[in-house]
Amino acid sequence: MSAVAQLWRGVRFTLLLWFLTVVVITLPLLGLARLVAPDAASGSLIRRDGQVVGSRLIGQGFSSARYLQSRPAGAPNLAASNPELAARVAATARRWQSAGVAQPAAELLQDSASGVDPHISLAAARQQLPRLARERQLPLAELERLIPQHQEGPLGLQAIEPVVNVLRFNLALDRLATASTTPSPPVPARP
Repeated sequence: MSAVAQLWRGVRFTLLLWFLTVVVITLPLLGLARLVAPDAASGSLIRRDGQVVGSRLIGQGFSSARYLQSRPAGAPNLAASNPELAARVAATARRWQSAGVAQPAAELLQDSASGVDPHISLAAARQQLPRLARERQLPLAELERLIPQHQEGPLGLQAIEPVVNVLRFNLALDRLATASTTPSPPVPARP
């Protein structure tokens, strides 16, 4: 068999396998997923004013002091005995202490295993509320009411304890700030 014939045979076999794996198997499964779990099939995207701002399943970093901070992002593959890990955790602890959190929760100091964890514990969220109240000039009690509204879990294997989705909480902070700065419409006088 010539090289051209072998090449043509390989191309035909590749096209056949592509057809089977993409068209026959994958597309029907994607269609079924859209019927059964449309939110998850579309990436669990969160939209604000018609624009995608993130996914509720993938953590995003927030660097502004006006937002709830998530777990640190970085290389979580250092052994517990590695001095670099200890130095990184100590530096993170000092940053939190300078921000007014004397005893930061563990997840505020350590990377998540995946590096994209979208949640923090209720304790870690509450530790950040005084800073958020100062930065946004809002009453602490108003921010405290947001915690239960954005609490998730425990659900299945997702979390052992209730957690707060950082992106959703931060979007609620923005809505809260917008609502407090937007003048309320005038109330009509009653005769």
